[in-house]
Amino acid sequence: MPAAIPPDDHLEPIEQVSVEELRSVQLDRLRWSVRHAYDNVPHYRAALDAAGVDPREVRELSDLARLPFTTKETLRQNYPFGMFAVPREEVVRLHASSGTTGKPTVVGYTRADLDVWATVVARSIRAAGGRPGDVLHNAYGYGLFTGGLGAHAGAEKLGCTVVPVSGGMTERQVQLIADFRPAVIMVTPSYMLNIVDEMERRGLDPRASSLRVGIFGAEPWTDEMRRAIEERLDMHAVDIYGLSEIIGPGVAQECVETKDGLHVWEDHFYPEIIDPTTGEVLPDGEEGELVLTSLTKEAMPVLRYRTRDLTRLLPGSMRPMRRIEKITGRTDDMIILRGVNLFPTQIEELVLGVPELTPHFQCVRRREGNLDTLTVRIERREHVGTEVGDAAGRHVADLVKRMIGVSVAVEVVEPFGIERSVGKMRRIVDERPRD
Repeated sequence: MPAAIPPDDHLEPIEQVSVEELRSVQLDRLRWSVRHAYDNVPHYRAALDAAGVDPREVRELSDLARLPFTTKETLRQNYPFGMFAVPREEVVRLHASSGTTGKPTVVGYTRADLDVWATVVARSIRAAGGRPGDVLHNAYGYGLFTGGLGAHAGAEKLGCTVVPVSGGMTERQVQLIADFRPAVIMVTPSYMLNIVDEMERRGLDPRASSLRVGIFGAEPWTDEMRRAIEERLDMHAVDIYGLSEIIGPGVAQECVETKDGLHVWEDHFYPEIIDPTTGEVLPDGEEGELVLTSLTKEAMPVLRYRTRDLTRLLPGSMRPMRRIEKITGRTDDMIILRGVNLFPTQIEELVLGVPELTPHFQCVRRREGNLDTLTVRIERREHVGTEVGDAAGRHVADLVKRMIGVSVAVEVVEPFGIERSVGKMRRIVDERPRD
């Protein structure tokens, strides 16, 4: 059982208000954000005019449903600075996505935006169990990706001592953890597994490390992965959520005391759940696609951004803010195989229950004739022979058939035969011919 976390005695006032008080704050900020976007972003003026929405008519939070959606394609069509609501000279920081599937999406921040970002990340680290004075090992990538600098600024604002390692150089990561003895690590869960593997290769006991809390985000991961990490490291593994289009990391955070979903920091980001097909707003408790609206951003206000992440809204527990369930799938990561919907996290859940195999796997999509096929490539563990590993692979194929309802091929490869990530793990490899 991971060690107890010191109590959190420094909640911000907004974290202690009633739900009614929170809704009042949200409405004031929503009305400002819609007017700000309409007055200063040509795209939003045209989109709201086309929808017949006058910003002055936004009088209730429910009026948000009348506004059109914003998508990643919207941002790409306005590349690079067309979504900015302030003069470019007032934008003090730019970040951008990788742009691997098209033009990158560019986001900008005023000084006030950066302060808000640092505030919500600091709040997130504190909710996760980090405390002022902790040494925090930051293995999120720095640069145009929002993870590294976002986590860094929030940790400093909380009062942590930050080790800005960034991603990669796994041997050095392990050495610095041993030497600097951080209490907190921020990293993707798949790369945390690489760090643990390296600890064990060097003869170090991961459970004896100084790490008390791991704050993991930037990719979907399961509760089974949480249990595996907590068991191997004897620390708390908690989830952080964010996306660059909204602000970066720090949009929502799990509380270490409960680990029962991520509280959305609703004083800055308003959540909705919609039917991903119809766009209809769904009531709290129903699963659908998460949509987010920024309430306080100056440089780049975002109205009803379709995240493609699948989850549901739940009442607050440790905070008055509503929670989202752990995100384990995205509409654009869903694999439809012979009419069955399958997510990589479902495979992860099954693989983690087979001790002969490592959690490192990839889903390889191919096409045979007119039919799509799926091969799951998984590593066997170092102490496991080829025959035993192959038998474990057949067991995984049987589990997928019984639990998910579709047949897949399973290929068990040598230890370290799956590419290692230094950031987000590439779970899906699409080898189908391009039409």
